[in-house]
Amino acid sequence: MNEENGAATTRVFIALAPPDDAKDELERELLPAYAAHPRMRWNRIEDWHLTLAFLGELPVAAVPPLRAPLAALAAARAPLALALRGGGHFDERVLWSGVDGDLEGLHRLADDVRALVRACGIPYEGRPLRPHLTLARARRDDPAGVVDTAAALADFRGRTWHTDRLHLVGSNTGRGPGPIRYRDIEAWKLGQDGRGN
Repeated sequence: MNEENGAATTRVFIALAPPDDAKDELERELLPAYAAHPRMRWNRIEDWHLTLAFLGELPVAAVPPLRAPLAALAAARAPLALALRGGGHFDERVLWSGVDGDLEGLHRLADDVRALVRACGIPYEGRPLRPHLTLARARRDDPAGVVDTAAALADFRGRTWHTDRLHLVGSNTGRGPGPIRYRDIEAWKLGQDGRGN
């Protein structure tokens, strides 16, 4: 469900997104896997993101109060230098690329985002941050593609890039054969107040 069609709830998360050229670099590395494992449920490249806080299904009315505090947080934080590195999997079902670079800064940003969410009255009991970019999910009857592709990504070293924006993202909750679709509810440039803490 989503805000635009009058739904009562929407699925929400707060994230960073790699720039297009960093995503293109990883996509080129994945081309053999796309060909070898077409049955895997590949995430769309335009939806690749690093989740800082997954808020789950929220009442639509809970989303607007997040906007101003997230804008202020983004303005006060300097961009982070990050890179996509290697690959792995969760339980042979979810394929991911790892993240390298200013991980301390990334964890601080995630902690601040999560504290802000709680201060806005939204209960947040999320898991500890494990920085990664989800690439695909295995079909229940075919986990080999995830394991094989994770092994093939082990030596991948993407270029360093700087985070640009903090994204408040909504997703459709429909289940089916296709990928989940994400959309920015709003995004804010990092470091706009000049302090860049």
